Amino acid sequence: MDWLRQLPLGQYVAGSSGWLRRVDPRLKYAWSLALLLTPILANATWRLAVVGVLLLLTAASGLPLRLWRRTLPVLLALSLAVGLLAALLPSPREQPLPMQRPPQELQLSEPLPPPPSWELWKAGPLRVTRRSAELGVNSATLLFTVLQSANLLLVSTSPEALAWGLTALLRPLRWLGIPVDRLGFQLLLALRFLPLVQEELQNLLRAVATRAVNLKQLGWRGVTSLVLAIAERLLANVLLRAEQGAEALQARGGLWRAPAQLRLPPAPARVLDTMALAALVLLLVLRSRYGNI
Repeated sequence: MDWLRQLPLGQYVAGSSGWLRRVDPRLKYAWSLALLLTPILANATWRLAVVGVLLLLTAASGLPLRLWRRTLPVLLALSLAVGLLAALLPSPREQPLPMQRPPQELQLSEPLPPPPSWELWKAGPLRVTRRSAELGVNSATLLFTVLQSANLLLVSTSPEALAWGLTALLRPLRWLGIPVDRLGFQLLLALRFLPLVQEELQNLLRAVATRAVNLKQLGWRGVTSLVLAIAERLLANVLLRAEQGAEALQARGGLWRAPAQLRLPPAPARVLDTMALAALVLLLVLRSRYGNI
């Protein structure tokens, strides 16, 4: 029942191996935003290329194999399942739009080739059309891109560095009176709170497993009631942990520190940051040239 602890999904793992850890957090934020925003209004080839870039970054990041050998197959299986479900469901538009003018108006010397088949695959009540296949590819690639890009960012960057990077990027908002340092400290608290949520969920699942609950005998209503009870208890425990954290801050007089004071000075990696910035610019150039629909 410790499978949640064996999947470091969205949690920082301390270590010194891997060049991805030494990249500036601000560049990691920029890369994450680029990977999340460039697939918008892009063709299927570019979406698949972004997935390939993420797989290449994961394999060549230098992170230990144990950090992603379990999470990556799970994310791939989840994305493929969502993509297949979206492809097999009926699409909003099942037939191509009819021609607005009669084809006899066009007199061509050579006949036009027949249009490609709208239906790609069919097996009984299940069928895949061009529209549903496009929806499946978009859904699968979008889900994998969101989860894996965020996972790489969180696994390879400490919470203090993430809070400092966000504070540095939002520094111009200080002119508008926005408390940027306080926002960074709140982000740090949220990142520190994620392992507590995972621990509470792990304890609840272990408690259910020790009682040897037979889900087949419960039926759909019983399983639904059990899931709702676990969710209710999880929410209550999480709120209790949050209240304890707030009381601890109040006991210290509400004192807090800026993320820049909590972040350890990193080793200089100018060459690595320059290469990461150049690769980011190249990615944006390729998107503007080859990624349009």
